[in-house]
Amino acid sequence: MNIIFVSIPIGIVLIGLAIAFFFWAVRSGQYDDLDSPAYSILMDEDREERRRREGKPSETEDPSDRPDQQQLPSEDEDGR
Repeated sequence: MNIIFVSIPIGIVLIGLAIAFFFWAVRSGQYDDLDSPAYSILMDEDREERRRREGKPSETEDPSDRPDQQQLPSEDEDGR
């Protein structure tokens, strides 16, 4: 029976915190645009943007211009 005297005030405080966080989220704009993130996954992105994000050279870029893609001379070219 004594646990009820502890559980009820803790429950009321938790409900009050949940309501306060909900109103904070509404005021800060968390629920302003619910549809755009769902549709953004369906939109096609630019091919160049996808290549840049994946780290691949673009179709118009010369791979030898990139320092991490330059080839080092092999042993055969050194004459050994």
